[in-house]
Amino acid sequence: MRDVTRLPKAHLHVHLESTIRWRTLREIGAANGVEVPAHLGDGRTVFTGFREFADANSIIRSCLLRPEDFTRIALEFCEDEAAQGTRYVEVTFTAAAHGERLGDLDMPLEAVLRGLEEGQRRHDVVCRVILDHSRRRSVDRAWNTLKLAKAHDAVIGIGMAGEEAYPLAPFAEVITAAEEAGLHPLHHAGEDCGPDSIREAIHIGRTKRLGHGVRVLDDPELVAEVRDLLMPLEVCPSSNVILGVAESLAAHPLPRLVDAGLVVTLNTDIPNMMGISLSDEYVRVRDAFGCSDSELAAFARAGVDASFAPDELKTRLHKEITQWLARP
Repeated sequence: MRDVTRLPKAHLHVHLESTIRWRTLREIGAANGVEVPAHLGDGRTVFTGFREFADANSIIRSCLLRPEDFTRIALEFCEDEAAQGTRYVEVTFTAAAHGERLGDLDMPLEAVLRGLEEGQRRHDVVCRVILDHSRRRSVDRAWNTLKLAKAHDAVIGIGMAGEEAYPLAPFAEVITAAEEAGLHPLHHAGEDCGPDSIREAIHIGRTKRLGHGVRVLDDPELVAEVRDLLMPLEVCPSSNVILGVAESLAAHPLPRLVDAGLVVTLNTDIPNMMGISLSDEYVRVRDAFGCSDSELAAFARAGVDASFAPDELKTRLHKEITQWLARP
């Protein structure tokens, strides 16, 4: 078995606030007068549902107050991604929510982009940003998210996240305006809700990928539609387990998604909650389902192809994946 950390990978579904090193978070929290509960980051977290996770995530977000906080977590994110063999990443950040919370709409994103820019200079990784917006929040905030996205070339997409029981329809005009501005709609769907959520993301949200998408298997007709569209799924197996979408890794539908002919990419979603990296996720999948190195390389290729990386970078990464397979 080859060293998975040396496999060149694209990381397409990961939330910046859920990548922060716990030591860093506690240092930032202490500096800002916010206590981080000891049970967070113990590597044994399992949530009873999305709302419990969201409450824990709110604690993380509350620690981030100063520009240097946002810059630091972005810089360390680049270092950590490079160390695990990620060569290209599209990291999701909830910029408008932080901006409204802190009374400065622009500061959090600008500080994150400074950190990413420095991190890319120091480490062999290319970073682009997706701005997300909770479906539970206002349309006005979604317009602010779009305003921020349009102001920075490093932002390549916007998407609707959060609890899927809240519809996408109220945000249709924002999504249309985003596409007209050259941004990619990239929505969460098919995680905690079923096929209707996925259809809404495709037909109303015009999503370019399905964030999670694992519930597509609940409807054979929808499987055929997604397969015919060649729409990539951003599958996050370990996250699905700790959020209760799958009972265990062994019970995860990943093999059935592949067998159905769907485009499957591997991602972490909320790595700090699980204490794993993207390379760890590949290893877990290999161990749980007996994947060969060639099958792991196929997941890596799917991630590269599903990304919005420049064509030149995609070509180079495909060559490097081939070289990884050629090594003993």
